[in-house]
Amino acid sequence: MSDNKKRVMIELDNVSLSYHSRKKTFDHGTHHVLNQVSMKLYEGETLGIIGRNGVGKTTLLQLMAGILAPTHGEVRVHPGKSASLLTLGLGFKPDLSGRDNALLAAMLQGATRKRAESFLNDIAEFSELGDSFNEPVKKYSAGMRSRLAFTTALLTHVDVLLIDEVLSVGDAHFRGKAQAAMANRVQGEQTVVFVSHMADQVKQMCNRVIWLDEGRIAAEGDSAEVVDAYTQYVTQARADGSLQQTNAFQQQLEAKLLADPQLQAAFKRQFEATQKAEAQQQADTKQ
Repeated sequence: MSDNKKRVMIELDNVSLSYHSRKKTFDHGTHHVLNQVSMKLYEGETLGIIGRNGVGKTTLLQLMAGILAPTHGEVRVHPGKSASLLTLGLGFKPDLSGRDNALLAAMLQGATRKRAESFLNDIAEFSELGDSFNEPVKKYSAGMRSRLAFTTALLTHVDVLLIDEVLSVGDAHFRGKAQAAMANRVQGEQTVVFVSHMADQVKQMCNRVIWLDEGRIAAEGDSAEVVDAYTQYVTQARADGSLQQTNAFQQQLEAKLLADPQLQAAFKRQFEATQKAEAQQQADTKQ
């Protein structure tokens, strides 16, 4: 079935997200994390997102998950569909056990308490956390958190999986197990957005790839073609010395957005105020 006949699960329409820092800071002014990005995610596809660190990949996933709201533009999610962002420990309550965090995550993704409880044994077995499953998450390593996050989302059957490098974390045994489980989902009806720096992994798993650069879409299309073009660009840029450690502020900004609930809330308030003003303007025009 062609893309234009498939259901659109998530759509970004001319989406921008910017951050304005105060004059007293060294980096004052308006900084664009994402700039006029438009894209569609279709039901059943696995979409890869590639690009250098700090170009907006994590921010794009957060917008799709509803964690952030855009400064401009619109993010539309198909009614009744759920999306879960898999990144290291995002949303986990550190003082709660892995079991309790898995239970809460499943319920937040739409499961009843009874159904969420029915997932727990499978989550414990697949994640291979052993007795640690009943210990506080604050005691977990990064690999243990990634196994818990991946397994919870995989086994609670969300409509859209948003994966931020999770499959590249952990020991070789679990990476292979996770990739095999994801391959089974991909061959079925699971819709996935997959961020990774591992070119072969993206080629193998993704139907389509978007290359982000400096907050914009640089290329979009067949996974092999886009990944090869990106790899060639990076190799050439390193060879001629043009690939410097730029975007340092943008990397810091993405980290701030991920870690600072107050900043996320500020973006949402700004977005809601903009929507309200636009709605009022349209109402005034009709009168």
